[in-house]
Amino acid sequence: MTSTDTTRADPPSTLKRDISGKMLYLFILGDVLGAGIYALIGQIAGEVGGVTWVPMIVALLLALLTAASYAELVTKYPKAGGSAVFAERAYKRPMVSFLVGYCMLAAGVVSASGLALAFAGDYLATFIDLPPVLGAVLFLIVIALINARGIKESVRANLVMTMIETTGLVLVVVAVAIMLGGGKGDLGRATQFAEGGSPVIAVFGAALLAYYSFVGFETSANVIEEVKDPSRVYPKALFGALATAGVLYVLVGTAASIAVPSDELGESTGPLLTVIQATGVGIPAWLFSLIALVAVANGALLTMIMSSRLAYGMGSQGLLPSVFTKVLPKRGTPWVAILVTTGVAMVLTATGSIATLAETVVLLLLIVFLSTNIAVLVLRRERVEHTHFRAWTVLPVLAVLSCLILLTQQSAEVWLRGGIIVAVGVVLYAITRLVRRRKSGSDATAR
Repeated sequence: MTSTDTTRADPPSTLKRDISGKMLYLFILGDVLGAGIYALIGQIAGEVGGVTWVPMIVALLLALLTAASYAELVTKYPKAGGSAVFAERAYKRPMVSFLVGYCMLAAGVVSASGLALAFAGDYLATFIDLPPVLGAVLFLIVIALINARGIKESVRANLVMTMIETTGLVLVVVAVAIMLGGGKGDLGRATQFAEGGSPVIAVFGAALLAYYSFVGFETSANVIEEVKDPSRVYPKALFGALATAGVLYVLVGTAASIAVPSDELGESTGPLLTVIQATGVGIPAWLFSLIALVAVANGALLTMIMSSRLAYGMGSQGLLPSVFTKVLPKRGTPWVAILVTTGVAMVLTATGSIATLAETVVLLLLIVFLSTNIAVLVLRRERVEHTHFRAWTVLPVLAVLSCLILLTQQSAEVWLRGGIIVAVGVVLYAITRLVRRRKSGSDATAR
């Protein structure tokens, strides 16, 4: 599924291409694994019962549909800015492009604030007791410093943290296998739906939660200018990372259901720690808490890399002030974008719970995904000068339908919060346009 098109070329990037295919694969895998599975498997079990693997597979298939659209557009237009760039090219309306990029940016910053709160919560309390907001702010400062040091250093840190968090998930599966070998656990729970209600409705409700565990792949679009040979390596890295995460999630979800009843999992704020403790295997609670902290830190680091690169890309496209394109001379990292996105994330840590922030992230990303999936079809008539991935036409069509279905599952409270965030974006856009008009007018008068 590749295509060679011909039309204008984009200007060269000022960012350094330091990310190889293997590094990109681990970058995406680390962002997808993140903190979602460590926190949400209990809520998924509470929705659907022991068959946690069913909504996991459904969510994976839905994520792959949108991933196919990203694979085509990212390799066709390998520019930082991701969905905002796609919207600008497809719809030719600055406001639409701004709002798409803004929703993506807002989702990233909101997600980082939620992850920071998760980091400063019960897992951190195993080692040190800090007020959640203070702990979150200090955590975000450390993440910003790593981000500013350089993309190569950030991705290398991601490589180490991805291996650690993956090891934690493997430990869960191995511990439950040992538990089964000792004659404990209940295999039958993995085939049991929650009592009462419709299994179909339960699966879709749980799939919405599971979908949050798969989002994160879209962040890779915003480091594409720093990837070597993106048209060749990006699709392989993207689909490979999602498939790997899907297999891990199915195994971990099934293992959790075997070890612990779904109602008990649903009540736990650290469900995988609950699973480890139920197995009776001698894995210290502090060790698994440390692994969970690394998982959260990895997700936050990659999310803030995405947010800063997206702000840089929007600045390059004229959707944000040009100051966002400023980079550190020796490091080649967008320091203004890093500073601003980190500051906003710090403020957001004091405005809502982890669950509320996570649900708001999903809503904002679904709006972005809907725009991107439509943009694939609109941009089929536009050609570029290089070979790129091309998805089967039915995939973006199905992806649009999947986004609409998932949007209908959101609560009124989440829609209200999302609406407020979008309204802030509209006001910001209007102010930006007004400032630019006044500046253009003053420049014309001076001439």
